[in-house]
Amino acid sequence: MSDVFDLERLRADTPGCAAGMHFNHSGASLPSQSTLTAMWDYLRKEANDGPMEAANSATSLLEDVRADTAALIGAKPSEIAFLGSGSTAWGAAFSALPPLVAGDRILVGRQEWGGNLATMQDAAARAGARIETIPVHEDGSIDAEALASMIDERVRLVSLTWLPANGGLINDAAAVGRVIRAAGVPYFIDAGQALGQIPIDVAALGCDVLKAAGRKFLRGPRGTAILYVRQEFLPRLTPRYLDVLSGPMVDGVVKIRNDARRFEAGEISPALIFGLGAAARQARTLGIAAIRDRIKILANGLRDNLRNFPNVTVRDLGIELSGIVSFTVEGIPATQVRAALAERQIAIGANGVPYTPLDMIARGLDQIARASVSYLNTLPEIDRLSEAIADIARRA
Repeated sequence: MSDVFDLERLRADTPGCAAGMHFNHSGASLPSQSTLTAMWDYLRKEANDGPMEAANSATSLLEDVRADTAALIGAKPSEIAFLGSGSTAWGAAFSALPPLVAGDRILVGRQEWGGNLATMQDAAARAGARIETIPVHEDGSIDAEALASMIDERVRLVSLTWLPANGGLINDAAAVGRVIRAAGVPYFIDAGQALGQIPIDVAALGCDVLKAAGRKFLRGPRGTAILYVRQEFLPRLTPRYLDVLSGPMVDGVVKIRNDARRFEAGEISPALIFGLGAAARQARTLGIAAIRDRIKILANGLRDNLRNFPNVTVRDLGIELSGIVSFTVEGIPATQVRAALAERQIAIGANGVPYTPLDMIARGLDQIARASVSYLNTLPEIDRLSEAIADIARRA
């Protein structure tokens, strides 16, 4: 496999690569030394100068991070807010929509993230509204044509998890966007597994809101997330809480910011944001297209291996697949597969029904094992992971 970037150098710059094999990048990836240094340098500045004083001198640098993260998704810096998690970001935007009333409808993809779904379901139940699932094609991907036939004057939101947490499917988010633009309905995208893995262009997607955590394929620190809000959509959102940054009082009148920072709290961790910025710059330097190509080759190689093993079933749906390889081992719960691999210094994930309840229930699955691939992984690691899974399956 040819590489357009120096893999040996990138792995040497990633301390976690020396500790074992990491295939849980969809949960949280391994930060680079550059990301760690960006955070440590700022924390030392806080220790020396004082936290508030350090923050005062870092304002322009934080705006550089905002510009870097905006460039990753084709947005304007003014359309980006920093929050502490993807769930917090999504919830902040959802709660800022006009309140639901009886008879309202929310349309969601079958793979909707469980946290988003719980938030919507709770609001709908209190209002007498309802959540409806958009039909899927035979390959499991969202059916945009079917969505078009579902939209009427009662639809208040369409929400799509672009790359599901429980497998390699990539939904056609742009096709959904074309339907939604024609209908004028708000469109939210959960891009948690997309950021840092595949190219993102919010204009092509046609979304009003997009959120993603920094800790996954982007390799940023935990406790960071970005919230994109399309500038023209911003007036339709009223935050449920404000502070002196997002909505200061001026002459007795609340002046809510006219950019995405109306969702940003004044108290953030600059150290974490600088770590996020280092990860974003590295991804842009490497090139998301090149990252996508390498992940695709490695993940498809792993799937091909697993399909040849008795007692192992690859559970990925779709035609165009992501770096998340989901599988089950007959007779062994996914959590036990994860534990058995951990004993061999191989990290993977395991997801249950709460993470993607509509899809897991529809497919009769209670758990899936999840090996997610990064451009940091190597072909020998793919082979060793495959051999370990085959050995576990033989012992079933």
